Amino acid sequence: MLAKVYSCAIHGIQGIPLEVEVDITDGLPAFEIIGLPDTAVREAKDRVRSAIRNSGFSFPYSRITVNLAPADLKKEGSGFDLAIAVGLLAATGQIPRSEKLLSSLFVGELSLDGNLRRINGALAMALSLSEINDYCNKAFLLPLANSAEASLVDALEVKGISTLTEVAEYLLGKRDIAAEKAVPDFRSEKMADLDFNEVKGQQNAKRALEVAAAGAHNILFYGPPGSGKTMLAKRIPSILPTPNIDEILEITRIHSVAGQLKPDQPLLQVRPFRSPHHSASAAGIIGGGKLPRPGEVSLAHLGVLFFDELPEYNREVLEALRQPLEDHQVTITRAAATVTFPADFIFVGSMNPCPCGNYGDPKVECRCSPTQVHRYRSRLSGPLIDRIDIQVEVPAIKYEQLHDNGNVESSLEIRKRVELARGIQHNRLKMNKVYTNAGLKSKDFDKYCPLSGAARLLLRKSFQSFNLSMRAHDRIIKVARTIADLDKSDLIEAEHIAEAVQYRSLDRQ
Repeated sequence: MLAKVYSCAIHGIQGIPLEVEVDITDGLPAFEIIGLPDTAVREAKDRVRSAIRNSGFSFPYSRITVNLAPADLKKEGSGFDLAIAVGLLAATGQIPRSEKLLSSLFVGELSLDGNLRRINGALAMALSLSEINDYCNKAFLLPLANSAEASLVDALEVKGISTLTEVAEYLLGKRDIAAEKAVPDFRSEKMADLDFNEVKGQQNAKRALEVAAAGAHNILFYGPPGSGKTMLAKRIPSILPTPNIDEILEITRIHSVAGQLKPDQPLLQVRPFRSPHHSASAAGIIGGGKLPRPGEVSLAHLGVLFFDELPEYNREVLEALRQPLEDHQVTITRAAATVTFPADFIFVGSMNPCPCGNYGDPKVECRCSPTQVHRYRSRLSGPLIDRIDIQVEVPAIKYEQLHDNGNVESSLEIRKRVELARGIQHNRLKMNKVYTNAGLKSKDFDKYCPLSGAARLLLRKSFQSFNLSMRAHDRIIKVARTIADLDKSDLIEAEHIAEAVQYRSLDRQ
């Protein structure tokens, strides 16, 4: 007796359709699952056996072989429980091997009493299945807790279920399960809780953040403790453009695969802000595992990744940031699989000028020796610093600034300018499928970054005076392009280059 049902696995952030073949033959009772299953998949036989019995069905005392095809793809997780159980019921004739069975796809974890528990990656599965001709017309049956998330994909017929009994009754024709259709309010404006009108002083740092947000540039703050570096960084999401529908689905897809979605929040409508602790491992930041999972750089995709006290992070972690900062994606290779995750984020770092934090402060004496200062700063390699477009000093705030109750711009006012600049970039670069100045390549400069004669002369002098690298030279042009966009200028002028050079503080030192 052989039955075949369909399921889906996660590979990276893609859903891969699977065929679950269940064969029951005479012989000593045995239950084998083949097709490169991990421990969670192998344990499915115990969950499935109890779920079938406790749902009122009979479990066969025969030799059972379950094949998860394609067999050369590593399978992990508990999402195959439902498909295996349905296959067993079909193979034993307790449900019909009908057209309805073949036109359905089953995903879900079974509890011992036959109830279904939520799984990770439901949205990623739904998005991938909707793009495959042979599967986009199948009914997608999955736990009710995941139905709101998966039903965001209009092209798929999503049916939420609670128990194995409901699935059996549906396949027997005794129950009709209506397709879920989510109606998310994409138009609702989601503002961050923190606002720039709460930040006193630090006008230069605020301007630098506006430029960074407008062009999606990486930025580094350095200054003494208590000067407001962390306070500024946490408010960046409040001035970033509102994500569009495609960006919202892409953000939600990654968090769904990582199991980061809350049951009552199937859709993430704000840009992510990730701030991992400095003790985090390279696998936690970049992603990893036997079958690679998204790390912090991918969870920050289309948002912000903030490293507070940057030199305190492990050197391995800092150097591993080079690829995502340059390529906006990260490729993880393991024996079982090679996976590429998106990692297009704005990187924000903060650091003190020295271990005690008072180096260069005119009022507080620094207790660090020159060797200690050099060792502290050398934790950040030159190639990593080169990849940070904007480097800004954040000095200690003065008492007068702290109690200045004058007009302070709100995040909404700054965000309007940022969105206008992003709109200019989008219209200019959309043919190249690049949407921000940070993504420009050197070969695009002649076309998209025209410099005036004075600007070209100033750039040449700065390059020679500060002994800049070629990468730093390119970053200055990108930042100057963004500053010109904020000024609504087609031509990059000398003042735009001057401001961009000013933002290379560490190079000037």
